[in-house]
Amino acid sequence: QPQLVESGGGLVQPGGSLRLSCATSGFTLDYYAIGWYRQAPGKERELVAAISSAGGSTTYADSVKGRFTISRDNRKNTVYLQMNSLKPEDTAVYYCNTRVSGRPSWGQGTQVTVSS
Repeated sequence: QPQLVESGGGLVQPGGSLRLSCATSGFTLDYYAIGWYRQAPGKERELVAAISSAGGSTTYADSVKGRFTISRDNRKNTVYLQMNSLKPEDTAVYYCNTRVSGRPSWGQGTQVTVSS
């Protein structure tokens, strides 16, 4: 059973940084792409960033390009989201996601709050 556990969220001031981690188990991370999504109150869940299985290809939402970086360490079964120059509009619950055997798997999410 694939499992994903997010961590690293918290309260940060505008302009600050956070690094989120997505620890995976129950599947071989090497073979799967991973996405980071976020959902703000009253809004739909949106894709923030994604990384291919080998890490050679990444994609970002326009709203985070140049500020967020997705990376992966397959030896540690972990995917990261480095978030810099955070803005209040980045406030949301952040989730990581993959699709194993055609089924989506989600973590429980980690709250990121950007506020002074």
